[in-house]
Amino acid sequence: MREAVRELHARGHQAVVVAPEVNVRVKAEDFFIKKTYAIPYTQDDFNYFLMGRFNLFFERVNFLTLFWKTAEATKNASVVFARSCEALLHNKDLIRDLNASSFDVVLTDPVYPCGAVLAKYLSIPAVFFLRFLPCDLDTEGTACPNPFSYVPALLTSNSDHMTFFQRVKNMLYPLALKYLCHFSFTPYAHMASELLQRDVSLGEIFGSASVWLFRGDFVMDYPRPIMPNMVFIGGINCANRKPLSQINLDEVSEN
Repeated sequence: MREAVRELHARGHQAVVVAPEVNVRVKAEDFFIKKTYAIPYTQDDFNYFLMGRFNLFFERVNFLTLFWKTAEATKNASVVFARSCEALLHNKDLIRDLNASSFDVVLTDPVYPCGAVLAKYLSIPAVFFLRFLPCDLDTEGTACPNPFSYVPALLTSNSDHMTFFQRVKNMLYPLALKYLCHFSFTPYAHMASELLQRDVSLGEIFGSASVWLFRGDFVMDYPRPIMPNMVFIGGINCANRKPLSQINLDEVSEN
């Protein structure tokens, strides 16, 4: 989000970035105000749980072994994120300060739903800035049609021209991811229910977003149905692009 926040600042907006004291990439900048809160982890703990298990994706193992290793790593990271969110939502001084600031919008990546829960708790419109949400939570949150027979599911390696059995695989494959999503996202529904003192579902949390900004594009992804508040901003993370090399087309055609 750094480039988006920088542009908002250049247009006269004041941005406040809320982050745990221990984090991986959020550093102080002159174009936003940084507010932090304490979490029960050291920097080494944080780095290990969030960054230390990426090597498993390069291991040559069968699918079931990879799935269970991924599930274990995801569960450990999910616990870290959930406890970090609890530390934020129970920080009465920080919440009081944020509530008194009368923000116009919360810009957050819903793959970590804490920002979405915070926006709902403070009754501030939310703008989601994301690549995608697993388990089709993005299509559920936007009430968007999701035809499994035509849109290839994540990690299936299917194309947009599927045989009958590929279409069946496309419908069954996401069921395994539901297990990962259950313990990754369910805690935030419990937090929201506790804060708002009523039952709150994940669908309600994600469905409360005003605008969804997807860092993707149909140049890279297969076309799919979209709703009016789904905007594709592919290329926004290519801000530090290099100019194309100069080529003499006459010389290329001669060769």
